Amino acid sequence: MPKQHPIDLAAMLSGIQRWVETESPTHDKAAVNRMVDQVQSDLVGLPVAVERLPGRDGYADNLIVRSPAAGRGAGILLLSHIDTVHPIGTLAGPLPFRRDGDRLYGPGLFDMKGGAYLALEAFRQVAKAASAKLPVTYVFTPDEEVGSPTSRHLIEAEAKKARYVLVTEPARDGGKIVTARKGVGRFEVHATGVPAHSGARHQDGRSAIKEMARQILAIEAMTDYARGITTTVGVISGGTAPNVIPQHCHITVDLRVCDEAAGAEFEAKILGLEPADPGVKLEVTGGMNRPPFEMTTAIDVLFRHAQAVAKGIGFDLQHTEMTGGGSDGNFTAALGVPTLDGLGIDGDGAHTEWEHGLISSIEPRTLLMRGLLETLQ
Repeated sequence: MPKQHPIDLAAMLSGIQRWVETESPTHDKAAVNRMVDQVQSDLVGLPVAVERLPGRDGYADNLIVRSPAAGRGAGILLLSHIDTVHPIGTLAGPLPFRRDGDRLYGPGLFDMKGGAYLALEAFRQVAKAASAKLPVTYVFTPDEEVGSPTSRHLIEAEAKKARYVLVTEPARDGGKIVTARKGVGRFEVHATGVPAHSGARHQDGRSAIKEMARQILAIEAMTDYARGITTTVGVISGGTAPNVIPQHCHITVDLRVCDEAAGAEFEAKILGLEPADPGVKLEVTGGMNRPPFEMTTAIDVLFRHAQAVAKGIGFDLQHTEMTGGGSDGNFTAALGVPTLDGLGIDGDGAHTEWEHGLISSIEPRTLLMRGLLETLQ
């Protein structure tokens, strides 16, 4: 492995702060594009090709950065998303950027600007030194937190040209990386009943909320922990007034599965829901939107390689059990491309008001990323 140069931690903390203080909630296109601008500014002067693809459907731009020094064949694909779940104002309110001992707090710092920034630093060092054995493509996306509706096609197209994929989502369970993730399904269920006055004409009504209550119990009962399957009704809305039999009720359903067969099975079950009350119409839409990311022999070989790189740096790298959270790594692994995920910063509190990364993890994980970029072939 090429000699690893020391990391300028102070400069990296400053860079991470700059990125975190550029708030970028997914649905604020202008805000996320300001974050794309930040990334572009950190690429100035590098021997790389930069392509910015205009956003669509209300989402911000995608950014593709290519370092072709090692040629133009199948190489390494790096993936980072730069959108967050935190609304504008989180920084000035409940989650200001701050340091507390080894913890660095801020909206999106753990998920995943800390990891994206350390990976970019590794990428910059490798690009400057032309030390990669394979060409490296780095894709920054604007919409991962809502399922990657506009970037999935780009991710899959780039993955099909790659030999390996490295994803900079945050580490798990004290620094473990991710080699398997559950698949994710999302569904919308809408019940339409018959409105009536709840006092004078109660018998004429058909309650959409009553019907949906039955459906919620049926959906939640599909959870099977032994098979690693979970079903969650996370959002509900309906009704107009206390004295009206509700005509409408709507829920959103989240499905998590460990394998493709279970995904197909439970997608069919949810899409096949029927109303218990024939006077209420039930409409179900949606399906699997992230395929399962299953551990394969090729992924295990890639993981063992990463373990060896980490050992050379001076730490023991482990991987976590299949995690329930989805990522863009689900798309690439499902295509059969060896994928390592969770290579970002260590910490905790993703999507919370105590989200933080561990400063002590920045240097070793930057060196790990650099080592992977320089040794994979």
